[in-house]
Amino acid sequence: MDLTSKKLVKNLLREHNIYPSKSLGQNFLISEKVLEKILKAANLKPEDVVLEIGPGIGALTFELAKKVKKVIAVEKDKRLVKILKETLKDFKNVEIIQGDILKIQFSMNSEQRTANNKKGLFIAHCSLFTGYKVVANLPYYITSPVIRMFLEATIQPQEMILMVQKEVAQRIIAQPPDMNLLAVSVQFYTKPEIISFVSKNCFWPPPKVDSAIIRIVPRRSALYSASFCERFFRIARAGFSQPRKQLANSLAKGLKLEKEVVQTWLEKNKILPQRRPQTLTIKEWMNLTGSLKSLSF
Repeated sequence: MDLTSKKLVKNLLREHNIYPSKSLGQNFLISEKVLEKILKAANLKPEDVVLEIGPGIGALTFELAKKVKKVIAVEKDKRLVKILKETLKDFKNVEIIQGDILKIQFSMNSEQRTANNKKGLFIAHCSLFTGYKVVANLPYYITSPVIRMFLEATIQPQEMILMVQKEVAQRIIAQPPDMNLLAVSVQFYTKPEIISFVSKNCFWPPPKVDSAIIRIVPRRSALYSASFCERFFRIARAGFSQPRKQLANSLAKGLKLEKEVVQTWLEKNKILPQRRPQTLTIKEWMNLTGSLKSLSF
């Protein structure tokens, strides 16, 4: 079954009286070559547990299930869950869950997941999945919160292979002097890389913009305390709160500190107060965080 066939996609949706929802960001992959690139980037092994977000009609799920121990596919649209149960009926290692990934937490026991889901409470805990990977063709509107959710999980995934908006992928891998808060947030935890750009014509209906396949490999979760991470992001958010202004001004206002105190703090870290936040490296943000212990705010 070729679930990347545009004709098949249209027929399946027509049979179920479904038209792609713009509000849910439903654009179905119709390129077998792009599908192969995603699978190759994921470096799948027979013992892997894969969490897929937004499986749609199951084109990617179908191929994942052939290669790994377990696929947990989370789909928000109840209508598409019905199609998934048809297209994936021959696989015993696929668990289909209807729900919003941003509101779901994962438990290890599938019976418990099913029971809790029936109650509308679907209680789960991602950290109980050790060695899991996240593979997803993400709706554009949930890209940032999904990435943040998994990077802040108690136990992060081994890696995330995501299809995201091209512009977002480029922002994630940005370097000084073009840094942004998203890049700082992701690169604090991971080493991200763009695998490939994907034309909007590889989807039906085609989105307005091109996409990119990005690999995000966590690397920092166990190295820093929760308090350090909290300070780091509070400082970064303050720094980027007014990105066009000098760093000293943004930090002073965002952290409610005297400007003179901020200037001294920056200078001790060999950072000129008049620099813009876009020019700082991850290491410089970390140095600022580490030297903040003597300051109270």
